[in-house]
Amino acid sequence: MSQIVEALFLGLIEGLTEFLPVSSTGHLLLIGHFLGFESTGKTFEVLIQLGAILAILAVYFNRLWAIAKALPYDPDARRFVLGVLIAFLPAALIGAVLHGFIKEVLFDPWIVCMTLIAGGFVLLLVDGLPLEAKHEDATRFPLSMYLKIGFIQCLAMVPGVSRSGATIVGAMLMGASKRAAAEFSFFLAMPTMAGAFAYDLLKNYKVLSADDAAIIVAGFITAFVSALIVVKKLLDYVSRHGYTPFALWRILLGSAGLAGLIVFG
Repeated sequence: MSQIVEALFLGLIEGLTEFLPVSSTGHLLLIGHFLGFESTGKTFEVLIQLGAILAILAVYFNRLWAIAKALPYDPDARRFVLGVLIAFLPAALIGAVLHGFIKEVLFDPWIVCMTLIAGGFVLLLVDGLPLEAKHEDATRFPLSMYLKIGFIQCLAMVPGVSRSGATIVGAMLMGASKRAAAEFSFFLAMPTMAGAFAYDLLKNYKVLSADDAAIIVAGFITAFVSALIVVKKLLDYVSRHGYTPFALWRILLGSAGLAGLIVFG
């Protein structure tokens, strides 16, 4: 399989999994390992996330534009933007400090498999708890809640944990409804993933070649298209069915990955 075809396939996986609580990075690292896919500086897995960011912007453009226009006169709009920035800050600071360690040590398929399984059991447990939904609107969480979700998001720096999974679980435990938790995960993804994209590109652009750029663009395109579908459908799905199917998928994939690593290396 050529690298372009592999990149198209991995971009599809990225878009399908980025906003699900199943760890897109974990999927990319695990599938890439068994495909024998290697990206320069492990940048592919981070840079194609821009496609998923643009999918959110496309779906939420009207709502985001309305918030932007309301900033000069609407305190609620300013408060929500401040809340997103507060939630983004922990990942920005901790991610910048630990960037090298994360890529050099934690981007490991064994770690991915174990965190997929552990995170699956956590998600299964939380989804089954009789939690009271005190917050139905993701734009009106308390500011302290935004900050706590931001710190919880940092757990996803370990591949396999899942950025969306960590933020969704954290928000639900603090009283957010399943739908509001997923929606805020979308909003928080925009600065978080854009920041990761910009920082990774800044650190690695000198070592990237034209071939690397072509591979990244291919993955970006399929990530955008598949993420567009997921973002449009996910909120209605989790409102009706919850997160148990994703928890079971994590446990199944992590177990299959461990078996594959033991058998094939």
